[in-house]
Amino acid sequence: MAKKADDFKDYDITTRAIHTGTAYDMETGAVRRPLHMANSFKLPDDLSKVNYSSTDLLMYARNGNPNQHWLEEKIASLHNADDAIVLASGVGALHALFWTLLKSGDHVVYPKVSYMAVYRMFHELFNVKFGVETQMVDMTDLKAVEKAITPETRLVHIETPDNPTNAVTDIAAVAEIAHKNGALLSVDNTFASPLNQHPLELGADFVVESLTKFVNGHGDAQGGAIVSNNLKMMDEIRYEAQVNVGAVISPFNAWQIFRGSVTFPLRMQRINESSQKIAEWLEKRKNVTFVSYPGLKSNSSHQIAKKQMHSGYGGVISFGVMADDKTVEKICAALKIITFAVSLGHDESLIFPQPSYDERINLYPEKFRKGFIRFSVGLEDSNDIIGDLDQAFKTVGL
Repeated sequence: MAKKADDFKDYDITTRAIHTGTAYDMETGAVRRPLHMANSFKLPDDLSKVNYSSTDLLMYARNGNPNQHWLEEKIASLHNADDAIVLASGVGALHALFWTLLKSGDHVVYPKVSYMAVYRMFHELFNVKFGVETQMVDMTDLKAVEKAITPETRLVHIETPDNPTNAVTDIAAVAEIAHKNGALLSVDNTFASPLNQHPLELGADFVVESLTKFVNGHGDAQGGAIVSNNLKMMDEIRYEAQVNVGAVISPFNAWQIFRGSVTFPLRMQRINESSQKIAEWLEKRKNVTFVSYPGLKSNSSHQIAKKQMHSGYGGVISFGVMADDKTVEKICAALKIITFAVSLGHDESLIFPQPSYDERINLYPEKFRKGFIRFSVGLEDSNDIIGDLDQAFKTVGL
């Protein structure tokens, strides 16, 4: 699809979040983009030059829909990027990127600590089904990353901060290692969000964002994005993964996320501030064994985070308590305003225990292997959140 110029590229991100991709509806004059639920569009009278696997023409919803295209304009703008592809979920975006870039015999370096779907794709699916060699490393150890590179390495993939331990990887340093060895670098930016971190400006070739989380921010729509300045490769991803594999986003979800993205910078600013305050409170709390949050000066990754996370440190706090799995579950169940549920980046705070029997637990640093909780900070008053955590801890005797 032909890329439109961003008329607001020189404005602040809060202004771009409101105006990029937005326009009057030509038919009615409405000041909101309409929802187009059509799955088919009128074809031109002359079909001789129509490519039915192309995204250059609105013809069928799998090839693209207007709501998707408007959202893509906005997401590219939030990342100061040339292009974005919006798909049905964050995992759909990850799969689309990996599917297009990789072939049998290629080698991938990816994090020991990563989102479960990434672990599944590389540890099992791409390796076993397609003969892609994959290797896990500690991405915070640059010597280990460099050592893992082989002549067949096609892709280095990182998450920063990672899910779920919140460790921070030096994007610029890993980009240098990857490019020096002829590999590409992709970065999952979901925990940071495009308000706090722009991996493309630090040397990444591709960024993946789960729009389900902070960008949408309301817990009511799924979507994922691939963002890049490599227009040729982005066209290949559209052709191979969107049109011919089909993880296209629904118009309604694209419309919902477009609506949520307008307030994303303001929500993220609030979440950054609250998370810092809550992390500092947790760090002083008796029976809290550790707090992993990039904004804490005590965090081993703080200096790297300070260098590359320019607006704040995100809305996820990983911490541990001196308790077994059942007691951790009781803490979560005792909360009154914090919701006991998976996911992150919603308007409401969400909390989820990481059990000691997780199959990947031995891949995490030792302190994360007992009493580990992942906490996504929402928009509630920070003092109310702290009060809720306090009463839940006291309920179980901590």
